[in-house]
Amino acid sequence: MRKLLWFVALGVVVAVTFAVVDLTSPPWYERLRYPLRYTEYVRVHAQRHSLDPALIAAVIYQESRWRSGAKSSSGAIGLMQITPETARGIAIRTHGSAFHTQDLYNPEINIRYGAWYLDNLFKKYGNERLVLAAYNAGQGNVDKWRANGESIQFAETRAYVKTVEDVKQVYRSAWRSKLYQ
Repeated sequence: MRKLLWFVALGVVVAVTFAVVDLTSPPWYERLRYPLRYTEYVRVHAQRHSLDPALIAAVIYQESRWRSGAKSSSGAIGLMQITPETARGIAIRTHGSAFHTQDLYNPEINIRYGAWYLDNLFKKYGNERLVLAAYNAGQGNVDKWRANGESIQFAETRAYVKTVEDVKQVYRSAWRSKLYQ
């Protein structure tokens, strides 16, 4: 009986410890769970486009988990999962000399294009939730929802927006010294 009580007490202590760790999530724990790479590119392009670097980091995390070679079934490529069609448009608007699809695997180019695209979505929508919805579901869908006075209609997009906003807060806290130099 005494051993049983001891195991129960130990189980309660372990459960409470994990619950507290989960609730407080100190930065060291979050840095393990939410890595940060290509910090210089994130900071430079965030500053160039007046964006929060934690937002760019959160989008990258959600889109590719920091894998520069990521490619989706829809053809989106790289860290920020940009389609070649979108990238060609960005290259033209930013007076790029020659765009090649392979360029999207280059972390600096991908982050540069992704930051430019987020900046332009902010200019169009002026609201982070709508910007993220457009990044995920496309501008056409967001325009249609707004025209009909509707909120985000896709459950997947609502979840995407919430996750990116939550992860942005984690990056702000856990990686403050690297992102805001």
